[in-house]
Amino acid sequence: MAIQTSNRRSLTESRWIRATLVGLALLILFVFLLLPLFEVFGAALAKGVDAYIKALNSPDTRSSIRLTLVVAAIVVPLNVVVGVTAAWCVAKFDFPGKSVLVSLIDLPFSVSPVVSGLIYVLVFGRHGWLGPWFLDHGIHVIFAVPGIVLATFFVTFPFVARELIPLMEAQGTEEEEAAVVLGAGGWSIFRRVTLPNIKWGLLYGVLLCNARAMGEFGAVSVVSGHIRGLTTTMPLQVEIYYNEYNFVGAFAVASLLAFLALVTLIAKTVLERRYGDELRSER
Repeated sequence: MAIQTSNRRSLTESRWIRATLVGLALLILFVFLLLPLFEVFGAALAKGVDAYIKALNSPDTRSSIRLTLVVAAIVVPLNVVVGVTAAWCVAKFDFPGKSVLVSLIDLPFSVSPVVSGLIYVLVFGRHGWLGPWFLDHGIHVIFAVPGIVLATFFVTFPFVARELIPLMEAQGTEEEEAAVVLGAGGWSIFRRVTLPNIKWGLLYGVLLCNARAMGEFGAVSVVSGHIRGLTTTMPLQVEIYYNEYNFVGAFAVASLLAFLALVTLIAKTVLERRYGDELRSER
């Protein structure tokens, strides 16, 4: 009892130390997060609501928004399929090369997005390994939408798989094995046993994947060619407007991305709370 009291006292700091640490954390939060956020919305509305709406309604802006949504609509479902499959293989089975697969899943985290975009240029570019064959068949990959989709898929690939692997490993294989004994098929086991157990983790991974897909800049910048109205996503459009000194347009598009970040943060908090409540109820 005396040892526990001593440990509790050693972990309890004085009031002024706690107040200093909390104040420092709030100051950092304000300077590096809230202040830039206020500046983005303030600069976007600096010339009034009409100028803000006009900037968002310009053909280039609408094209960038449309392309961003299309790319996300393609990449996120692909990541769900590939991520769930990879997590299923890693968590439920032992096979030669398992550690290699895990390393490949983590590869986009260790490679610069600019480098990954350059890799696709070297592979699918006009003078790349596969580029001439695609061009001969009338398929444009680099400086076109397919290249943007490939680059975005690469940088967002780990989010779903990395969210599900530890969750599925912690759950084990007992429920799936029981379903097999009862005569259930593979698809039935996944739909009725595995999927309900991973639903919150899957939604969490999809949320992060979607946010990264819409906000990716480095890899997309390399493979897009910055063709206005055709291959510019929202982050690229911000850069174009800013370089042209169209600050209202740049910050108007940036405000949409900031709003997306806020929505993602709120949804992330809700999912974490729901997921945490479900774990506590199971225990």
